[in-house]
Amino acid sequence: MSKICQISNRQANNGYTISHSHIRNKKKQNVNLQNKRIWSVKRNCWIKLRVATKIIKSLDKINI
Repeated sequence: MSKICQISNRQANNGYTISHSHIRNKKKQNVNLQNKRIWSVKRNCWIKLRVATKIIKSLDKINI
C-alpha cells in the first residue's frame, strides 16, 4: 500500500535532521495515515478509506 491519503493526496515530505553541530542528514516525514470507516450519504453505505489525521478532523467540512 502506498503512503498517500485517498482524499487529499497528501504524501511524504523530504526534510533534514539537524544535529547540535548543524550536520544535516536527510529524512522522510511520512503522513500520519489511519484506516477509517466513513459513512457515505450519497451511496448510503460505509466506505473504508486510508486517510490522513488532519483530514479526519475536517471530514464534516468536506461533506463526503
